[in-house]
Amino acid sequence: MKAVLLDAEGHYQVAELDEPAPGPGEVAIQVAYAGIQWGDTMLRDGHFPAPRPFVPGFEASGYISAVGEGIDHDRIGTPVAALTAAGACAEVVVAPAVLSLDVGDLPLRTAGGLGWAAPTAYDLINTATRVRPGESVLIHAAAGSVGTLAAQFARLAGADRIVGVVGSAARADYTARFGYDQVVLREEFPTELGDERFDVILDPVGGSTRRTGLEQLAPHGRLAVYGNLSTYEPVLADTNDLLMQGKSLITYNSNLLSRTHPERLADSARRALGLVSDSTVHVDITAEYELADLATAVQRLAEGATYGKSILRIA
Repeated sequence: MKAVLLDAEGHYQVAELDEPAPGPGEVAIQVAYAGIQWGDTMLRDGHFPAPRPFVPGFEASGYISAVGEGIDHDRIGTPVAALTAAGACAEVVVAPAVLSLDVGDLPLRTAGGLGWAAPTAYDLINTATRVRPGESVLIHAAAGSVGTLAAQFARLAGADRIVGVVGSAARADYTARFGYDQVVLREEFPTELGDERFDVILDPVGGSTRRTGLEQLAPHGRLAVYGNLSTYEPVLADTNDLLMQGKSLITYNSNLLSRTHPERLADSARRALGLVSDSTVHVDITAEYELADLATAVQRLAEGATYGKSILRIA
């Protein structure tokens, strides 16, 4: 099969490899599309430890072509969207059966755009912070795949005001399509928001953004941390100060959840999938690349040159 390899120098190349076989509890998937996400940039830059050469790709859509021990053979031929530990940038990938969700009539191109962003955005709004009707929500990295979905899930949860933060005017124009009441440029943040306080803040950025977020929480507000786009610098919080205002600092790690409680992640992914399938929520795929163009795709994502979701067409 054809697959992309990431070598020790951080270079990508298309190679011929043997097809992987599913083990117990796994399925093999003939890949139609592979999703591109921030984890790909972290892997390339050495923030994810992985032996090189390595077949990247953490999300895929396609048809189940084989099943491992303990998996119903009737699943063979089923169209699925899958979350993987690696290997999706290839013609065949192995994935946990529990994280390979039947997509029914949903086009595989759309299914390829769900990836980790869909359950992450769903959980941030509905499980981690539990947005309530009438609450206000501030979302950083609002133009990305998680941000565009989180705004839609927040509105469905009854949020009364949703504010996004982005890095450029062009990204602000794009982000406004997803139900945000206001979009603020990062260079104008937090000044543009004055003394406004929020019930919920979603922060994948870190550093000074995180420290500001703790100050921006309303009483009983929740700050959800799910990444470090700008820096891995530690941010300290005084729990006594949080206690006095009833504020909460929450973390969310979908990768860890996939290993400790995969059924929980699968349930959230299935709920998000249902909302996409009935057109209640829109996955916006803005860039599609060929297998040989993965290096370009990852670099454009790292530079902030893409909006919404990028995918790789495999077959």
